[in-house]
Amino acid sequence: MPRKYVILLALTLGVIVLDQWTKYLVVRDLTTRFDGATTLGQRLGAMYTPAEAAGRYGLHFQPRRHVEVVDDFFRLRYAENPGAAWGMFRDLPPNVRGPLFHLVSLGAVLLIVFYFRKLTGTDPAEKWALWGLPLVLGGALGNYVDRVARAFVIDFLEAHWYDKAAWPSFNVADAAICIGVGMLVVDAFVRKEKPTSEPAKA
Repeated sequence: MPRKYVILLALTLGVIVLDQWTKYLVVRDLTTRFDGATTLGQRLGAMYTPAEAAGRYGLHFQPRRHVEVVDDFFRLRYAENPGAAWGMFRDLPPNVRGPLFHLVSLGAVLLIVFYFRKLTGTDPAEKWALWGLPLVLGGALGNYVDRVARAFVIDFLEAHWYDKAAWPSFNVADAAICIGVGMLVVDAFVRKEKPTSEPAKA
């Protein structure tokens, strides 16, 4: 298997596993969803089955507590996002939002794979795209797992400024996407298309 596909598979799967594992820990420690579930299978079933109607606070999984990591700046708090990044389109009707996100997610996966196939995997100038595209792919698939399982994405990383200003809650998949997109922006500046050399005129 070519080296570039090893990188694609390893990094994409690594992001998905890390994303889902951290979401599992958040549901286990910060919500009541696993109350009464004594085995790993029961917990995974509770996490990946469609959720019932939203309860208190408009959430499907009820929060138990949150963790202040850095007072007045950063905390871990369970949140649900039925929309796209930063909550966009969350107010769309579910029968419109669901198919739209499925279409966009699958389209993004196909586009990423298409561009990744064009990489040689041996050109040092491609390193930003070689590592950035799998990060974006892993993040997109990590959040897509959430959407397929329960129609909303679990977020839990919350950066804020004394609760007066806050960055929208995000997760590991979102962070991977942002880092990957940043690397692709760098790639756009670093790697230029070489002009096709014209045959010398007689």
